[in-house]
Amino acid sequence: MLKTTLQRGQVISLTITDLADSGDGVGRYEEMVVFVPNTVPQDRLQVKLTQVKPTFALGEILNILRPSPYRLRPRCIVADKCGGCQWQTVDYGLQLEHKQNQVIQALQRIGNFSPDHLATVMQPILPADDDLFYRNKATYPLRLATDGKVKAGYYQKGSHKLINLNQCPVQDQRLDPFLAEVKFDIERRGWTIYNEITHEGALRHLGLRIGRRTGEVLLTLVSKERNLPELATQAELWQQRYPNLVGVLLNHQPQKSNVIFGKETLCITGRDYLVEEFAGLTFHLRGDTFFQVYTEQAEKMVYLLRDRLALTGKEILLDAYGGIGTLALPLAQYVRQVIAMEIQPQATAQAERNAQLNDINNATFYTGKVEELLSELTARPDVVILDPPRKGCESKVIQYLREYAPPRIVYVSCNAATQARDLERFCADGLYKLVEVQPIDFFPQTSHVESVAFLNLET
Repeated sequence: MLKTTLQRGQVISLTITDLADSGDGVGRYEEMVVFVPNTVPQDRLQVKLTQVKPTFALGEILNILRPSPYRLRPRCIVADKCGGCQWQTVDYGLQLEHKQNQVIQALQRIGNFSPDHLATVMQPILPADDDLFYRNKATYPLRLATDGKVKAGYYQKGSHKLINLNQCPVQDQRLDPFLAEVKFDIERRGWTIYNEITHEGALRHLGLRIGRRTGEVLLTLVSKERNLPELATQAELWQQRYPNLVGVLLNHQPQKSNVIFGKETLCITGRDYLVEEFAGLTFHLRGDTFFQVYTEQAEKMVYLLRDRLALTGKEILLDAYGGIGTLALPLAQYVRQVIAMEIQPQATAQAERNAQLNDINNATFYTGKVEELLSELTARPDVVILDPPRKGCESKVIQYLREYAPPRIVYVSCNAATQARDLERFCADGLYKLVEVQPIDFFPQTSHVESVAFLNLET
């Protein structure tokens, strides 16, 4: 183990040479790796060490001695404090380069795919047309300041200190008026704010969602209590003030946990969904529905799948982790049959409703754990799409699919590490071959990256 003479509080000079998957800049001092937030490769810095571990250290900027040519002035005045973005100081082209490399490195180090193999299958990352003002949804924690003002924003990285926001250059600009004004209305009504330590108070989060194509907005208050005084009156006032606000919802979350949404959502006024146009279809989206935050990039992914798979209309397509049908429904018109699986019954119900809205009759939706539903599968699918949570696929899912051996598998992931781990399992013993990997930037100004991997059956 490396022995170091570095100490907490020590001031050093450091050149940033890389970006970590966490978003922090990376430099070396006396062979010790030092991570420094809000830095850019080629920054020359004076850094104060905040933590020193046996194999690495953490630091904070004291002074920028020589800024990197890739350093930008952030569009947000609290970018160096807010934990919502990590890379507003980083040139967008450099962001893309490091996201591409993040996927490659995970496939090499975790998936054990050779550099020569990856050189033949890796595609250049698909950039976003707009690297700001893209998010169609934001859910802000609420806090009560010492002066009695209501704060809403994101947590400072690595802490539960809330950074108050009145606008956000990453979210759709049409949501900004709600962020500033709704906080004032909450104060005026005297609604209490939840305290996560004492479990007292009512309001926990403010949720906003917009249909990028339609402009329709849903406002969701997440509360420990099911009733807020005069909420119906205030909800009607909000609808009068904001012509594009189609519904005000109250989500009941009484649990002592950091899970944002509870199981019950009440519609206070208007509708409990907004209408969105996506990939040529009409979707109904609720306030607590999972839907990709960058609508236009998600559409690019749908069209990528359609084109790369060269669907003929004869295939049976299995969409595991199907959600509300974001992938299954747009692809249904290109295949004979769609089978979709989803653990959340509310999402299944929305998927069925969205299918009806679009007169899609060849899609069937099942509710349950994928690893359990697969054991009941009777038809062998021609194509399987996997879009699991960040933790990746359960081992049983991979086991079942290796037994079924569908000719083609598409693995969509926002976590390059778990994707690489699972791809290695699929390709064990030469059963499947990794034939293409397409990174897509779904999350500009952050270190996150979406990746689509295509597998073909070899035996």
